[in-house]
Amino acid sequence: MDTNSAGQQRLNRWLLGIVTFLLIVIVGATMIFIRSNRPMQQAKKEAVQMAEKYADLKTVDQFYWFNREKTYFTVTGENNTGEAIIVIVPKSGEKVRVLSQKDGLTEQQVEKLFEKDHPKLIFEKANLGIYQDQTAWEITAKDEQGEIYYYLLAFKDGEEIKVIKKI
Repeated sequence: MDTNSAGQQRLNRWLLGIVTFLLIVIVGATMIFIRSNRPMQQAKKEAVQMAEKYADLKTVDQFYWFNREKTYFTVTGENNTGEAIIVIVPKSGEKVRVLSQKDGLTEQQVEKLFEKDHPKLIFEKANLGIYQDQTAWEITAKDEQGEIYYYLLAFKDGEEIKVIKKI
């Protein structure tokens, strides 16, 4: 009976060690995930504050982080009169750009246009910002082999501004 009891104790210690190790891994992964999202949450918070201050933004629909020549944080939503607006805030803190959503394509519209024009590519995501002083949608897509494509499309009409293929 003593050998069986000693074997059971070793098994219990071994299982306790595995459970402890797994808990440490889970807590560590959670901490890394939380810390990696801090810059995004901070950028969104600051962009929303700027949009509220300079464009009377009342509700927030979307937030975009746009990185091309410069970094822009874009917030879409409604202002205090109920108009659908877009507020583009340069990371540098320069001039905030306020647009009416009706003057260009929404994310859903640009996605449909892209899928129609590029049926062999898989739409991944869209970001809205400024490229060469014009408001543009950056579309990220993949092909069947996993190659990445970037398309910059004009906010106003979806015309292609720049294409980067097979990265």
